Amino acid sequence: MTAPTRPPRPTAADLAAARDSTIPDIIAPGLRVLFAGINPGLYSAATGYHFARPGNRFWPALHQSGFTPRQLQPSEQGQLPGLGLGITNIAARATARAAELSPAELRAGAEVLTAKVTESAPHWLAVVGVTAYRTAFGQPDAVVGAQPGRIGPARLWVLPNPSGLNAHYSAAALAAEFARLREAAG
Repeated sequence: MTAPTRPPRPTAADLAAARDSTIPDIIAPGLRVLFAGINPGLYSAATGYHFARPGNRFWPALHQSGFTPRQLQPSEQGQLPGLGLGITNIAARATARAAELSPAELRAGAEVLTAKVTESAPHWLAVVGVTAYRTAFGQPDAVVGAQPGRIGPARLWVLPNPSGLNAHYSAAALAAEFARLREAAG
């Protein structure tokens, strides 16, 4: 089997044009886990693929934790629903940094995400980024791991941000947190 080819890297003009754009969700009814990123970065928006920036550790952590049989490339995100997985975002608007999102924008995004979760009924919603979760869902004391309560039928889990800039978690520690969710999700 031939390894998937990576799409060409976006140019500076592509990245600039991607600002404030959106990318499609990868959602199907009844997923085992729906992952919710903070918002698309410019690289992801320019390519149309979630967690697409080289150095983002989402795809390696997904594989190393046992969620996928091999490490998928962002361009293979369409295979996730067949594995019971999906991806969306708290805020849909692409920015260079998540810090560009206002607290009000994160809270409004949480309302939209709640509607998506209620409609698609995943077993688990895993928010990828504890700081964004705290703000978006009004849970200032939340920590990584299982959360009390539910959104619709979905149980809640918070994962660390997989950005390569998140120095608080090594790649191995990030994969271990994803593995804790995988074990809980069955």
